[in-house]
Amino acid sequence: MGCRGQNVKRTGMKSKIHRATVTRAEVDNEGSCSIDPALMLQADVAVGEQVHIVNVSNGSRAVTYAIEGAAGEIALNGAMAHIGSPGDLIILITYAQIDETELASFAPRVVSVDAANRPRQQAVAH
Repeated sequence: MGCRGQNVKRTGMKSKIHRATVTRAEVDNEGSCSIDPALMLQADVAVGEQVHIVNVSNGSRAVTYAIEGAAGEIALNGAMAHIGSPGDLIILITYAQIDETELASFAPRVVSVDAANRPRQQAVAH
């Protein structure tokens, strides 16, 4: 139980695509982040889901939504193109509201990828 007997929902990491390489950044495209559909499936990221982008290469951070891209693609579209360039390493993170009673057993999905945005291994629950 949370505060004063109320059930509390906490915001926690639901999934992460770790150290992906930006393949394209185009200001004139529709704003969003294009992600390889296989990576989206493995990391449990839905089309239209809010995604936080953390640029490891330059320290910038932004929030957008996910759309399906081509195989191997991680693209920054529209305004998102201002936070990174092709070749930059980024982390894509989604969050969920987790009931406090489920927090101890909740395990986010983490997909680490290589320089070509291929999974290094099966998604790992952390």
